[in-house]
Amino acid sequence: MKTNHKLIFGNSNNMKEVISESVNLVVTSPPYPMIEMWDEQFSALNPEIKEAIQNGDGMKAYYLMHDELNKVWKEVDRVLAPGNIVCINIGDATRKIGKSFQLYANHSRITYFFETMGYQVLPVIIWRKETNKPNKFMGSGMLPSNAYVTLEHEYILIFRKGTNREFDSKNKLGRQNSAYFWEERNIWFSDIWKDLKGVSQKLNHEDLRERSAAYPFELAYRLINMYSVQGDTVLDPFSGTGTTMLAAMCSARNSIGYEIDPKFQKVVDFRLNEVLLFSKEIVLERIKRHIQFVEKYTKEKRDLEHRSTRYGFMVMTNQEKNIFFPIMEKIESINETEFEVTYDEIPEMAYIRAGSKQVQTNLVY
Repeated sequence: MKTNHKLIFGNSNNMKEVISESVNLVVTSPPYPMIEMWDEQFSALNPEIKEAIQNGDGMKAYYLMHDELNKVWKEVDRVLAPGNIVCINIGDATRKIGKSFQLYANHSRITYFFETMGYQVLPVIIWRKETNKPNKFMGSGMLPSNAYVTLEHEYILIFRKGTNREFDSKNKLGRQNSAYFWEERNIWFSDIWKDLKGVSQKLNHEDLRERSAAYPFELAYRLINMYSVQGDTVLDPFSGTGTTMLAAMCSARNSIGYEIDPKFQKVVDFRLNEVLLFSKEIVLERIKRHIQFVEKYTKEKRDLEHRSTRYGFMVMTNQEKNIFFPIMEKIESINETEFEVTYDEIPEMAYIRAGSKQVQTNLVY
């Protein structure tokens, strides 16, 4: 089994390298409009944005920034195959422009745009990012009425292009192989994610932007496993440090990433050097957690009725019987920005090691 991955440096408002309706899933986190760290990039795309901010017209800058994002969303619509999913991690912004302090609701602006394009708006996921910083409260302290509630969450917006995706007889097995565990379903498909921690946004490269819109590996990994099947193509039009591409590799999906800043190549290359080992650790950790779940469930309730056909461990439902975990065996560089990944199958007895004290994984997503 092999997958292909391509990183393209350029503006994703024109993804000419991508064939129409060839993408199965979009997982991305764009620059957040009205977050100050992104002013320069948005202003480079449209100088009117900088002028609006300087003139104290926050709403005009906000609309113009979303106009730039909308150009990308139109391209996303072109390349996405019918029945497939778009997942966008976005945060709202609070900002004082001139004498006016307000919230700029980025999530609702993007939702409105996809509604106008005829997409089905699916329930959102709230990514809760609590902070204990003493200065997180804004406004007038303990005196009413000019204080503001904290903004400690982001949104994962989920849109479907058209009706449900259909699977013919050719790819039904691939869908079954791509199953997730019953207990993973119960966590992943919750509308509030509290167990994901934000990643450090400091980059160890002086010539890069000081911060990036990086989200945790686990966030991209979950969404890819939730909304695509092995062998699908995943697109990230705002690739940044390459998290979506790495998660696609570890999930046996193909990927295409666009990044406007070519200096991120250094970060992606650095991360590629570690992903082979990481791929195996992720699978072993998932199996280890599943074995622990099975042991606890059977101890407290009753024995399970279904068994994995490949690995021999028990599973909760018949839909999990064909679950398959490809392990990255090697990465070959086709050129500086294109890669081919070859996979091996995890040994049949690996689940026993994963469920024992001999395997101590310590993953940092």
